[in-house]
Amino acid sequence: MFEHKRLVGLDDYFKELSARPEKGVYFYRVCGYNEQVAEFLKKYYEAARTSGVIIEGRIPNPDNKNLAYFEEMMGMDFKMDLNFLTMKLKKWLPRMSDYQRGAVAGSIYNTLNELRSQGKNDNMLKNCYIKFMCWLYYKFERVTAQLGESKVPKILYEGDISNYELLLITVLSNAGCDVVLLQYNGDDEYLKLDPMSKTSHKLDIAGLGAFPEGFSLKGMRQMQQAEANRQRLYGAEPRFTNCTNAWMSGDEEHIADFKRPANERGTDSKMFYNIFTRINGVWDKLTYLNDLYQMQLELKKNGRQVVVIDEGIPLPTPDEINGVPRKYYNQPEQMIADLALQIRYGNNIELQRVMVKSFVDIMLGECAADSSNLNRLTNKAVYIICWLKRYMTQLFANWRMPELSCFILMGGCKNEHEAMFLRYLARLPVDVLILVPDLNAEKKCCLNDKLLFEQNCAETLDVKKFPSETTQLQMPTLAYHAERELDTLMYQDSGIYRNRQYSKANAVTLKTMYEEISLLWKEELKYRPNFSTVEDVVNMPVIFAKVSGVKDGDLEQYWGSIKQLLTPDTFLITQAPYISTDSYNEMKSYSTEFLKRGMLQRRVIKNHPSYRYGFLRDEIQDHMLDKLQLLIDSRMIKGTFENGTEYTIVATIMNLNMDMVRKIQSFDFTKSNPKLVYINPGERMISLEDSIIIAFLNLIGFDIVFFVPTGYQSVEKFFNTTVMEEHQIGQYVYDLNVPDLRRFVVKKQPTSWRDRIFKRGK
Repeated sequence: MFEHKRLVGLDDYFKELSARPEKGVYFYRVCGYNEQVAEFLKKYYEAARTSGVIIEGRIPNPDNKNLAYFEEMMGMDFKMDLNFLTMKLKKWLPRMSDYQRGAVAGSIYNTLNELRSQGKNDNMLKNCYIKFMCWLYYKFERVTAQLGESKVPKILYEGDISNYELLLITVLSNAGCDVVLLQYNGDDEYLKLDPMSKTSHKLDIAGLGAFPEGFSLKGMRQMQQAEANRQRLYGAEPRFTNCTNAWMSGDEEHIADFKRPANERGTDSKMFYNIFTRINGVWDKLTYLNDLYQMQLELKKNGRQVVVIDEGIPLPTPDEINGVPRKYYNQPEQMIADLALQIRYGNNIELQRVMVKSFVDIMLGECAADSSNLNRLTNKAVYIICWLKRYMTQLFANWRMPELSCFILMGGCKNEHEAMFLRYLARLPVDVLILVPDLNAEKKCCLNDKLLFEQNCAETLDVKKFPSETTQLQMPTLAYHAERELDTLMYQDSGIYRNRQYSKANAVTLKTMYEEISLLWKEELKYRPNFSTVEDVVNMPVIFAKVSGVKDGDLEQYWGSIKQLLTPDTFLITQAPYISTDSYNEMKSYSTEFLKRGMLQRRVIKNHPSYRYGFLRDEIQDHMLDKLQLLIDSRMIKGTFENGTEYTIVATIMNLNMDMVRKIQSFDFTKSNPKLVYINPGERMISLEDSIIIAFLNLIGFDIVFFVPTGYQSVEKFFNTTVMEEHQIGQYVYDLNVPDLRRFVVKKQPTSWRDRIFKRGK
C-alpha cells in the first residue's frame, strides 16, 4: 500500500514516482483559489485527461443493466477473503498485471475490513463490493491499468464527494493513484465523512480566497479551448507587445507624458510603451488650447506621426467598405480568421502581427459580449479594417520599433464603433488621447476599457475643434472666460435670461378668459403662467384664440379693443383669404423633393437654390424646420397623408411673407413674442393655406387672435381637432368694413354725470 505524503510544492504532483522525495502518492482537498491554484488546476486537469480520470459531478450508481451484466459474468457470491477478491479482479479486469491486481485487491480488502470493524454486516459489505467492482469496470479501468508505473495516474474529482465515492477513491489512492478533490463550497461536507482528515490533506498555501463565482472544470475547459482557438487565429505571435499607461509618471501636467520620447519610456526591447487616456474637462481655461497646440507642434518636430479627428470619426465610405471582401460565415471565429487576412503592412511583418493579434483580441471580446448576431459582429470588424486602412499610412509611415504615433479624438466617442476602434488602436504602437473639454456636453463619451486611464479636471470649456495649424486659431482671453462664468452664474436657473440664450422652444397654448387676452398680450413670455425651461428647451405659453361677435354691438369699442393689440410685433390681416389657393407658389414644384416618406430632407432644403430662409440664423432655420416637421407629424391639418396635403403644407411654409419671416428671425424665446391678428368681417372663407400658416405660427410661438364679428366658421374648418379657444363676446354683426386700425382713434365715452355735465359745458 502507498502512503499519502505531504507536498513540498504543487509541482510535486507532476514528478514521477522515482523522483519524489518519499515514495508515496498525494491526496489533497482544494478548497480555496488564487492564481497559483488556477495554474496548477490547468496542469493537473491535462494530466488527468491524458492519464487518469476526471469526475464532474457524482459517479452514477450502477444501473440494472450494469448489475445484470456483473451477475452474468461474475455471479453474486461474496467472501470476505483476499484470495477471493484477487480471483474476481483477474476475471473482471483482465488487463491488470499481477502487481496491480494485488494492490487493488489488498486495498479493497482493507477498506471492507475497516467497514466490518465499524459494525457493517456481510450483506452490506457485499453491496459495497459489487458497487466497487462496477465502478472500477465502468469508470476507473483506465486508472487500474497504470498503477505502479513511474508516471503516477491522476484522479480529479469536482464537487462534494459521497461516502462510497470517497471509499473507492481511497482504495485507488492507496493502490498508487494521485487524487485532487476540488471543493468549491469549502470543507464542511467532506469533514462529515472524514472528521480527522485521515484520508486526505487540505491544501493550505498563502493567499487562498474563494473560488470565482461560476468557476468549474467545464468553464476552465472552455477557456482552454478558447485560448487554443485564439492561438490558431493569431497565426505567428508578434515578438513585442504593449505596455499601456503602466510606465507613466503621473505628472500633474496632464499631457507631459505624451511629449516624452518613446526610447525614454521603458527599457524592455520586447515592449512598446504607449498611452491610452481620456481627459474630461480642462486643466486651465486660459492655457488649454495653447497647451494642446504647442504639444502638437512638439510632437511633429520630434518626427511623431499625428492624426487629429474633430467631433467623430467619419463613417467608412461605400468604396472603403467594398474594399473589404467578405464571405458567408457560419461561426464568429471563421469570420475573424478570414477578415484578419485583410490586415497587411508590408513594411514590417512584426507590426502586422501586432495588428492581427489586437484585431483578434478585440473581436473575440466583442463576440463574448454579444455572439447572437453574426452580421452585426461582421459589420464591427469591417469598420475596424476600413478605419485602419484609412489611417495606416498616417500613423505608421516607415514605422520602426519603438516608434509611437499619436491619435487624438476631440469630443469623445459618439458610438460603439468609434469606441471599439480606439480600443483597437490603444493596443498598437499608438498614443491615444481622447479630449472631452465640455463637461456639460449632452452626449458623453461612451468608451470603456480596462486599459483606459481617465483624468478628470474641474473646469469646462465649450470647444469643438482641436487647435491645429490647419484651422483658424481662436485663443480666448481671461476676460472672455470671466464673462462666460458670469453668464453661468446670472442666467442659469435664476429667472434672468441672456439675449437669445435658448435655441429650442415648444409652444404651450393657454386657456384664458377673453378679458385676459389684453392683459397677457404685451407681457413677456417669461412672466406668463406655465413658462418654464427644461434641459435647454423653453416652454412658451402662447395665446391662440377666436373671438366671435361684438360686445354690446358697440363697433367703436370693438375696433378700439383690437387696436390695443397692435404692437410693433403684430402682423395684421384684415381680409380673408390672406393667401388664395390659386396664388402662384414657386415652392409647389419642389415640395416632393423637400419631403420624402413623411420626413423633411433638411440637407436638400438648405442647399436648394430656391430656399428662401438661408440668411436666417442657423438656430432659427432649425426651429422653423422642427415646427414644420411637427405640423406634418401631428396631422393637425385635414388631408395630411390622405390627399397630398402634406406637400401643400411644405410649399406654403417655404413661401412665407418676408415680414413674417423677419418677426421670426428677431424672436427671443424668453421675451416678447410676435403676434398675429386676423380679422374676418365678411362671408369669405379662410383658405387652406391660411390655416396652414396660422397652425405653423402657433407652433413657432406667435400669439394669434381671430376676430370674427359674424361668428362664422373660419380657420377651424381645416383643423382635425379643436386647437384654439373660442370666446363668444356678444351679438353677431355682418357686412362690416375694417377701418384703418393703425390710425383709428377711439372716442372716449363719458362714464358719469359729472363727465357728462362738464363735457357739455366745453
